[in-house]
Parts: sequence; structure tokens; C-alpha cells
Amino acid sequence: MFKKATQNRVFQNVIDQIQEAILQGKLSEGQKLPGERELTEQFGTSRGTLREALRVLEQKGLITIKTGARGGAFVSMVQHHTVSESLALLIRSQKIQLKDLAEFREGIEGTVAALAASRSTQRDIKGLRALLEEARAHVEAGLSHWDEFIRVDNSLHIAFARISRNAMYEMILNTVHDNINRYYDRLLAREQRVMKRNFGDLCRMVEAVAGGQAGLARSIAQEHVRWFTRLMMRKQLEVEKQGN
Repeated sequence: MFKKATQNRVFQNVIDQIQEAILQGKLSEGQKLPGERELTEQFGTSRGTLREALRVLEQKGLITIKTGARGGAFVSMVQHHTVSESLALLIRSQKIQLKDLAEFREGIEGTVAALAASRSTQRDIKGLRALLEEARAHVEAGLSHWDEFIRVDNSLHIAFARISRNAMYEMILNTVHDNINRYYDRLLAREQRVMKRNFGDLCRMVEAVAGGQAGLARSIAQEHVRWFTRLMMRKQLEVEKQGN
């Protein structure tokens, strides 16, 4: 199945060949890879290099390495959680610049809102309005309910992604909104006016989705992201000035 690894990049070449064999379906889920001796002969490499390559593939979630008499390297089903975990770590550690995260969100949140307006059912709308009522209660309770309100806000954004009926958008926005609070905690002022503006935008988005107004839903979602980004960017500049 495999050929001699390119000698100037043996380690990466071993990874690439096994990975491609899995992704192309030449190796199926649960299938055991050939033993170490056979693989080292096929690749023309050392056991040390092969073992390191297999560890990388295991970290990627492409194989599972089992020990014991019936052990070996077995092909795993490709899962989205590995990508989600990597993105989650980047967001939680705030390694993604705010402007880049905002630019990404503006595009994707607008598209998701438009798709939700085109694909929502009455059951979906009922669920959105129930979340809105929960959010309203937290706004009326005041700043002591800030954290609760933000959780419902995130739930609404994730609900729009689910209603878009696009698994990629749902996976990505689940990860974003499950982890974006690190930015909010550092850069978003806890003010009643912010809660009210946020709630007002959410109400308008839900009504646009309920009315099947895809273009309007898109523009509201994008302006929503832009407004909050401007608030956080101003705070970020203040923090940077204080640091200097």
C-alpha cells in the first residue's frame, strides 16, 4: 500500500501517506494497520521515525494505538471534535486577534442568519421566541443577570446556526460561542445599555428570520457584530494605552 518515504522528509512523508490512505478510504474505520516491521520495510524508515509519525496521527484523531497482544494502530472515524478543540483553544487563549475574529464572525453570522430565514420552521421560530423571553427576563432583572443574559445570547446565535441546516456552520459557531466569553470578559463593558442594545438586535433578528426576510436578517446580524466589535476595539485601545 505504501512506498518508500522521501528521504529528505521521511517523518512527514510517512504521516502524509497514511493520512491520505485513510482519507481516501483505502484504510477503513476499525482496520488495523500493518505491523511495525512491515511498515518500516514499506516506508524504508526506522522504527523510531515510524512510531513518532503514528503518534502524530493519533493526536490528529486518525488512528488509535492499542497495546497488548491484540494491540496495534487502528483507523479511527474522522471526527470534527479535533478541529473544534483546536479552534476552541485558540479562542480561549485569545491568540486570534479581535479584528480577525470580528471579520470572520461578520461574514459567517450574516450568512447563517440569512439561511435561517430561508429554512426555519414554525417549531424553530417558537424555540427562538422562547429564548428571547428568557433573555428579556434577564435584561429586566438588570446587570446582576449579565452572565445569564450572555449565555442566552450565545444560545440564540447557536440556534440560528442549527436552523441554517448546515453542519459546518453549526459546528463552527458552536465552538465560537462556547468560548468567546474570554473576549467579552476582558473587553466588553457590563452596562445596561449594552444589554438593551444586544437584546434589541436579537429581537429584530428573530423577527426577520420568522418573516423569511433573508436579506434583512443578514444585515441585522452583520451590524450586530460590527457594533459590539467597535465597543471592544475601543476598550482594547484603552487597555493598550494604559499598558504603555
